[in-house]
Amino acid sequence: MSLPASAEPVRIVRHPDGVVEVRLDDPGRGNALDLRTAEALRDTTAQVAADPGGAVLLRAAGGSFCVGGDLRAFAGRGTETGAYVHAVATAAHTAIQALHDLPVPVVTAVRGAAAGGGIGLALVGDIVLAARSARFRLAYTAIGLTPDCGASWFLPRLAGPRLAADLILTNRVLTGDDAERLGLVSRSVDEVELDDAAHRTAAGLAAGAGGALRAAKGLLRAGAGEELRRHLAEEARLIALLADGREAQDRMASFLAARGRSKAGDSGTGAREPESVS
Repeated sequence: MSLPASAEPVRIVRHPDGVVEVRLDDPGRGNALDLRTAEALRDTTAQVAADPGGAVLLRAAGGSFCVGGDLRAFAGRGTETGAYVHAVATAAHTAIQALHDLPVPVVTAVRGAAAGGGIGLALVGDIVLAARSARFRLAYTAIGLTPDCGASWFLPRLAGPRLAADLILTNRVLTGDDAERLGLVSRSVDEVELDDAAHRTAAGLAAGAGGALRAAKGLLRAGAGEELRRHLAEEARLIALLADGREAQDRMASFLAARGRSKAGDSGTGAREPESVS
């Protein structure tokens, strides 16, 4: 199923089978999160919450699901860095909360890189499908930051505290198959099958017994909404506080410089890889 390009970084596609799709649609930047994209995600999910159809499908155009925060947008802001990072995190967190609180099932489809904030976006779904070749990496501590977008809330609940600590502190990479084996995603599929499999799953839910599905989801999420809301606020506070510090700013600058040198030595003609936490 093709995903046409759009001028908007996030958009809604309403399908005739009752599936409401939230599409990250900035593939040239790996669907990286700067303030414009985070605010578009916030506004789009608010619209979906008002009319979610029978099921919601969250997926992305291009080769990556979401490569995390766009470090080029974060770096070089000096004393304004923390305020900018806090604004990005707050907008993205409003979207995460909206997706978590939807009364209908949410299906997420992940291909390519899911890094940084893309981890929280990936894991917010009730059912998460990943391409076998997908790559999950937190990457925050490598640039002197802490997780946001709910990653430090979802991971312990899905994989247990020991594995969550490993992933957050060491930044090791998981494939889609790894993520299925460890319980982070519902199942992994071949990349060529991902879009169709995710849409079929969402369409099957949209055609199901809506009242029962909503009630069952309500039982699964009972009491979790306010706990997540408090945790997201603390994640935003901490990442902004660290972003204002010299260590994080130096690490972001070093990362961007190294990435720039790597690209300068690359004679390929492919699309620009975003400067992100992936």
